[in-house]
Amino acid sequence: MHLTDSHAHLYSEQFGPDRLAALRRAQDAGVGTIVMPNIDHSSIDGMLALEAEAPETCFAMMGLHPCSVTRNFEAQLYEVEEWLGRRPFAAVGEAGLDLYWDKTLLAEQQEALKIQLSLAKKHGLPIVLHTREAFAETAALVEAAQDGTLRGVFHCFSGTPAEAAQAIGLGFKLGIGGVATFKNGGADKVLPGIGLEHLLLETDCPYLAPVPYRGKRNEPAYLPLVLHRVAALLGQTPEAVAEATTRNAAALFNL
Repeated sequence: MHLTDSHAHLYSEQFGPDRLAALRRAQDAGVGTIVMPNIDHSSIDGMLALEAEAPETCFAMMGLHPCSVTRNFEAQLYEVEEWLGRRPFAAVGEAGLDLYWDKTLLAEQQEALKIQLSLAKKHGLPIVLHTREAFAETAALVEAAQDGTLRGVFHCFSGTPAEAAQAIGLGFKLGIGGVATFKNGGADKVLPGIGLEHLLLETDCPYLAPVPYRGKRNEPAYLPLVLHRVAALLGQTPEAVAEATTRNAAALFNL
């Protein structure tokens, strides 16, 4: 099987001691493609260095994470825009809204997302959305920006069946990761009603490791655990889920 990890921070400092070993473990586990979201200006160099090290496996995005949005976020978005005009990227991202830690910068996060939605349309790229405690607010901005050309993924999706239907109705995929393996993750209530054509698999490593590694550092080699959970919930074979989700990622990110 060929698996695609559609959201992995493999360039993270948490992989400093064993990054290339983690990449080999991923390949040994069948994960042949890894798409890497950017966080902010501080993560660009490491992300691009890893992409250069493994150009047939690792593919970079370019964007500004909502948790990196400050009151003076415009300078970072100028850098994002400059990079998008300089070379190809798999997507704009990760962008979005995060109201879990702090709601005081909601207006700035919303403006940063609006700009990145515009950049995605301008460059003909998908956008990868982070929506922690902010699905309704994010979906409203996506709906306002949707002109028929906007596409992307609600990454780390763990919402309700109604939210899943709304995201799909907006023309977006759902990124399913380690939360789907959690006892109270909610995937059992959402995934059985969703077609494979709407799904991507992801780890979001080094975060959100699947059971039985929950609470430990996540890595792309653990993606088969997510695959088997999704396959069980959908009543599909792992091979069918791997083939469909890899095809979906290739089409979305133009891999």
